[in-house]
Amino acid sequence: MILLQLSAGQGPAECCLALARALERLRDEAAAMRVDCNVLEQEPGPEPGTWQSLLLALEGAGAEALAQRWNGSLLWTCPSPYRPGYGRKNWYFAGQVLALPAPPPSGEVRIDTLRASGAGGQHVNRTESAVRATHLASGISVKVQSERSQHANRRLALLLLGRRLAQQAEEARQSLRAGRRQLHHELERGNPRRCFRGPRFEEAGTCIY
Repeated sequence: MILLQLSAGQGPAECCLALARALERLRDEAAAMRVDCNVLEQEPGPEPGTWQSLLLALEGAGAEALAQRWNGSLLWTCPSPYRPGYGRKNWYFAGQVLALPAPPPSGEVRIDTLRASGAGGQHVNRTESAVRATHLASGISVKVQSERSQHANRRLALLLLGRRLAQQAEEARQSLRAGRRQLHHELERGNPRRCFRGPRFEEAGTCIY
């Protein structure tokens, strides 16, 4: 399996539309290459039918080759359908191949099966093919119903849960770094209670700064 993220970044609605068009094209290419393409996560854009971000799972012999075709900076050149007469015609978005996260230990996860909801016909609604995976320690939960097989949905749910936990850990590290930078800033501007000087780290009677 290959994880591919498509993102419009901070671009305007046109870039989000480019992402929607890219998804259609990517799905066509995946079908031609016999690669399974599933959307694991999506963040909608400002206009109906557009996307700010998409996380895709690609599986099959050609998955890596397909992902590499979409890896990097991407450009869509087109007059804006939202702003007639607007001078800009170049809309950038990007693809990035992501490393597969390690799934959480099975003893830390509760797996619940449930009926899938939404479109998909009688099979989807009548069978308990959907899977919800919950990390017991953090309470983080994900639901996957993109596959018809409960086993396949379970595998994707554990993968997605591992990614959420990795993101949480990274956010905590970023928060710690931000706090350390803020503390450094405050220390630079603050009034020191004690001052030390020289190689021997001797305390100075008077702070001069």
